[in-house]
Amino acid sequence: MKWSDKKLGAICEEFGGLIQTGPFGSQLHQSEYQDEGVPFIMPQDIEDGRIKLDSVARVSEEAANRLKRHKVKLGTIVMPRRGAINKRAFITEIEEGALCGSGCIKIELSGVGLHPKFLYHYLDQPNIVAWIEQHAVGSTMLNLNSTIIQAIPVRYPDFGVQEKIASVLSAYDDLIENNRRRMTLLEESARQLYREWFVRLRFPGYEHTRIVKGVPEGWAKKKMRDVCESVGGGTPSTSRPEFWEDGDITWVVPTDITRNNCLALLDSEKKITEAGLKNSSAKMVPPETILMTSRASIGFFGLVDRVVCTNQGFISVIPKEENLRMYLLHNLMNRREEILGRAVGSTYKEISKSTFREMDILVPTHSLLESFSEFAYDTFRQVRVLKKQEVKLRAARDLLLPRLMSGEIAV
Repeated sequence: MKWSDKKLGAICEEFGGLIQTGPFGSQLHQSEYQDEGVPFIMPQDIEDGRIKLDSVARVSEEAANRLKRHKVKLGTIVMPRRGAINKRAFITEIEEGALCGSGCIKIELSGVGLHPKFLYHYLDQPNIVAWIEQHAVGSTMLNLNSTIIQAIPVRYPDFGVQEKIASVLSAYDDLIENNRRRMTLLEESARQLYREWFVRLRFPGYEHTRIVKGVPEGWAKKKMRDVCESVGGGTPSTSRPEFWEDGDITWVVPTDITRNNCLALLDSEKKITEAGLKNSSAKMVPPETILMTSRASIGFFGLVDRVVCTNQGFISVIPKEENLRMYLLHNLMNRREEILGRAVGSTYKEISKSTFREMDILVPTHSLLESFSEFAYDTFRQVRVLKKQEVKLRAARDLLLPRLMSGEIAV
């Protein structure tokens, strides 16, 4: 099998292609952003190889036409050009016509010589990611430009083989994406039921339930401190290797939660030792404690199926009764804006445990709690199974990727 070695820029020049950064900030003013319109892709919108259209900024058709040279086509690869430069997204029919934002860079291929989906997977190899990071500029924040992207070394086989390699790897991506969608739908079904029963008050039997001073009969007004324990966390000294090396205690930090794509958190990136636990304010909490981020990135949630501890960026919520767990979780998720409003601080916002404990909470009847808990916990268990499948699929794909790209495995 014949393999070629060329720079990406040379490939674009030979076969037709384009490497282009997004528009300068001066070309689009803050006042031009709007709720509806053409998506304007920024680095934070790139996640798991796709564009998060639910949170992307948008501009008018007029502004988009003015910047039409920055529109992305089907098969375009979009990368951040500053910050998290190891991310990239492949443009599908859904995102086609969006704008490559000022914080991004796009790679367009002609579809001749180098297959776009092959290049997309090629750029995900650890050695290529390392190459890009090593050649990026900037000390405080890594930055990319067209010259650096053009210099990326690409090793590729004949076009037909590229298609086969891309097809194998994309099959894994499709399974992963399907799992992600199923997890989203399951979690949304529980959220919708919470809103229907406990926000709109259309719970089973609501037609025959008296409302007394705005509260359904049998429900109770309480404080958070009445229904749950709230526990903080801590960080062992980073200058003490014995607190970290060969640690096996799951130690959760906010990025473990914010980078997770569902409520089921399977593991933490970092671990601490028994000595680190004993010599810090970190505390072990029971399985499926509600882990709520409480500092900087506030109001993100996760549950782990074993005992864990956290750093100080959390309030860990332990319900006093088991049938309160799912209700508390969804109550807090539904009140994120309120929680953010209670946070204070000049350097970064934080909601304190004392403030959290004094928050009011309306507790429904035991039978309603049991019914909601049964439904919500069943959906959560399904999400956890799907998340475990996703992790296995990612591991299998990542193991296969370099072997296919090197030609070790023939297709």
